[in-house]
Amino acid sequence: MSDIVAAEWIKLWSLRSTYWVLGLGVLVLIGLAVQSSVDTYGNWPDFGPQEKSHYDPMTEALSGVGVALLMIGAGSVGALTIVGEYASGLIRTSLTAVPARHRVVVAKAVVVAGVMLAVGVVVSVGTFSVSQAILSGRGIGLSMGDPGVPRVLVANALLAPVAALVGMGIGAVLRHTATTVVTACAVLVVLPGFFKPSVHQWANDLYGVFPYYAWRTCLSQLQPRTGSALPTVAESWAAFALWPLAAVVLTVLAVRRRDV
Repeated sequence: MSDIVAAEWIKLWSLRSTYWVLGLGVLVLIGLAVQSSVDTYGNWPDFGPQEKSHYDPMTEALSGVGVALLMIGAGSVGALTIVGEYASGLIRTSLTAVPARHRVVVAKAVVVAGVMLAVGVVVSVGTFSVSQAILSGRGIGLSMGDPGVPRVLVANALLAPVAALVGMGIGAVLRHTATTVVTACAVLVVLPGFFKPSVHQWANDLYGVFPYYAWRTCLSQLQPRTGSALPTVAESWAAFALWPLAAVVLTVLAVRRRDV
């Protein structure tokens, strides 16, 4: 199994897009955190008492736009790891060398999840560090040991591997680069917008299932709000766990049951 994992590692880093997407993505997200923090630093004296009392410094580390970009980039990388093999025909060589197809999928999932988790940690810690360093000039910066901060940092770090594995699952089903990337973006970021909190409980339940909105309405906040239309912390973590698990299972089934 270690040899299969090593082979998948080589495949991932042989894609030029991997370097560009991950490298530029990290820089862009840290840059967004710096810009947002600088804006807040400059506007802080104009904040009213109520705004200051309800202000959450963690929102400067990763904004909704930043998370959308993170999930789109990670989902695209995850999709390309498997779609690229089908497009080039390399998948035939891989499955000939390893007839047990589920082993190839598991090894690919391990590599993708590991690399994207490392990227997620860099983004989570990097954006937090630069944003809080800037905000500390106003006396509102946080440290990693403050209540609620570790949970938010973990959630921020997990967004990348979750999105990457979902992208991989979609890629295994569609097997077309452009269609897969567009579909992954829609599922991860666009589709959840159709299930925003409403008077219909079934829509509220679907709303809390999507990782993007589970993060946005719960896990990204130091003190998550409560309400029937909002996911709980436990439900949010469950969404984070079930989506990548379902994606890996879907990938295994797609690769095992369909001809190359």
